[in-house]
Amino acid sequence: MISILQPLIPHYRSEFFKKLGKSTQFKLFTYEDSATLDKQKLENSHIKSEHIWNIKLGPFLIYSPFVFLQSKQLVLMLHIGHLTTWLLLLTKFIHKKEIILWGHGISVKRYLAEEKNPSLLMKLMIKLSDKIWLYTDKEKRIWKDIFPDKLIVSLNNTIDGLGDIPLNKKFNKDEIKVKHNIRHEKCFIFCARFETPYRRVDLLIQLITKYQKSYGFIIIGAGKFKPDFSSFDNVYDYGSLYDKGIKNELFFVADMYIQPAWVGLSIVEAMAHGLPVFTFKRSANVLQCVEYEYLIDRYNSMIFDDFDDFVDRFSSLSNDDIVVMGENARDYVQKNLTMKVMVENAQHSFNKTK
Repeated sequence: MISILQPLIPHYRSEFFKKLGKSTQFKLFTYEDSATLDKQKLENSHIKSEHIWNIKLGPFLIYSPFVFLQSKQLVLMLHIGHLTTWLLLLTKFIHKKEIILWGHGISVKRYLAEEKNPSLLMKLMIKLSDKIWLYTDKEKRIWKDIFPDKLIVSLNNTIDGLGDIPLNKKFNKDEIKVKHNIRHEKCFIFCARFETPYRRVDLLIQLITKYQKSYGFIIIGAGKFKPDFSSFDNVYDYGSLYDKGIKNELFFVADMYIQPAWVGLSIVEAMAHGLPVFTFKRSANVLQCVEYEYLIDRYNSMIFDDFDDFVDRFSSLSNDDIVVMGENARDYVQKNLTMKVMVENAQHSFNKTK
C-alpha cells in the first residue's frame, strides 16, 4: 500500500488520482479542511480522502505519522515546514519505509536566487529522501546536478479535462460573440484566481487601458485582490466560472491568453485551447510559478521585458504570427502535458531505483 499526503484535493487533481488508481493501490490523506477550498476559490474534486490529525504553528505543520504504519511507500510533501516529514525522514532506519517527496523543489518567491543556490534545508530534505517528484524539467535539472544518483522525476504538472476541450469546428465564433455580447474583433482572455498580489494586476490594468479602443479582455476569476473592472468598456468580467461549456466558448472566441505574472497551471488550459500566452519575464518584481518553464518566447508565447517592450513587440505581430504560436501551444500540450504523461511519470517511479 502507498500513502499519499496532500493539503487537499482540488478539482484539477481529480483525473490524476483516478488514472493513478487504475494501476496503483494507494490511500489519500489530507490535512486542510473544506473551508480552505472556499478561501482559495477552488472547486472540490470529490476524490475520496481521509482527513489527518494535524496542528499548524505558523509556517510549520505537525501531523499524525501513525496512519502510515501499514504503508511501505509514502508520498509526502517537499515542504521544509512539515516537521513530521522531517521526523519520518530521520527515522527511516527504524520504520524502513520508502519516502517520496513531491513538490516544487524551489521557492517561487526566491526563484532567481535559489536556482543558483538552492536552499540548504531543501537540500538536506532531498538528500534524506528516497525519491523526488518535481513539477517541471527545469527543477529536475537543478537537483540532478546536485544529486545525480537520486531518482528525481519531472511529472510535467498539468490539469485534467484537457481531452474534453472541443475541436474548433464545433463552434461558430460570431454566434458565440453575439451570445455573450462580446463586441471586440480581437480579445485577450485571463483566467486565474486573484488570491495573491503577485498576479501584478497593475500591469493588467495598464494593458487594458492602453488597448481600451482596440482589444477586448475576457476576465475569469475572483479573489480578494481582484480590481474593479466595471469602468472599462473593453472588459467582459465573468467572475468565478466552473461551467466548462461556457469556459470553452470564451476561450474559443479569444485570440490570446494574457497573465502578466504568477503564471501557473492556467497557462496549460490556455495552451490546450490553442492560445499563445502573453506574460512578462521573470524578475525580482515579476514572480512566475514553475509552469513558466513551459513557455518558449515567440514559439508558444510572448515573454516581454516590461510594459514598453510589450507595446513595441505586440505592434509588430501579425494575425498569422498569433495563429502559429497558438498552434504551437496546443502541440506542446499534446506532446508534453497530457494527464497520461503525468500519471505514467508517477507510476514508473514507484518501482525504479534510479
